[in-house]
Amino acid sequence: MERVPITREGYERLRQELQRLQKEERPKVIKAIEEARGHGDLSENAEYEAAKEKQALIEGRIADIQEKLAHSEIVETNGSNGGRVMFGFTVVLEDLDNGEELTYKLVGPYEADIQAGTLSVSSPLGKALIGKEEGDTVSVRTPKGLRQLEIVEVRP
Repeated sequence: MERVPITREGYERLRQELQRLQKEERPKVIKAIEEARGHGDLSENAEYEAAKEKQALIEGRIADIQEKLAHSEIVETNGSNGGRVMFGFTVVLEDLDNGEELTYKLVGPYEADIQAGTLSVSSPLGKALIGKEEGDTVSVRTPKGLRQLEIVEVRP
């Protein structure tokens, strides 16, 4: 499988979540299942069913994080980009249609969260920005139509 780029911070966040799930959440839910079993008939035991459901969610998330970590490749940025947009850098954009200013850090798909200001390099906008310089204009097709964005600033 192809390696997926990730920042060191994003990798560490995933690793810490995995440890928390394995060392804190998994033992709690196992204990809750044991306690619920002690209440008798499992066919009518809502506590048991809820604990089993929570266990399934935790185990699913653990497997998901393990897979992401196995396929991740940490990409370090050295801070010198010659004004070009690169992975791990922050980009300030101006929407030329409405003057709105947008700021995003370009990251890997496993850590992208538009609400938190991180944008995947594999997204349409991320792909359009990579390699461009301050002052360049990019056109991106979005659900709202074609958007024209000017790169105002690029910083590590």
